[in-house]
Amino acid sequence: MGTLYYGDARVAIPIDDRALTHLRFVILTKFRRGESFGFSWAKTANEGSGRATVWLHPSIPLQFEFDGSRSPSLNRQWLEDLTRQAATSGGLVVTEEPKQESGDGDEIVAA
Repeated sequence: MGTLYYGDARVAIPIDDRALTHLRFVILTKFRRGESFGFSWAKTANEGSGRATVWLHPSIPLQFEFDGSRSPSLNRQWLEDLTRQAATSGGLVVTEEPKQESGDGDEIVAA
């Protein structure tokens, strides 16, 4: 389980390493373009449950922290789905990873 820290570490969002790797790709791509957008997630029971949303902006500090030492391969379909979602008024929300067909060549090696 990794953590996304936003805004001088005031907000710490626990996210599975695999999902966080995909979010990092989408968020950094949007930031490189100078785009800001909403990001929502489900809070854990320890946090009181419910949902939370932050406005992600390239000028606000952001840190991705992973528990694992290996970067997983990326699911191209999931990246496309998350990127499309980030461009909507509803903003980016972590969704279930779509299944990949074996041998479809859609895996990307994460940096």
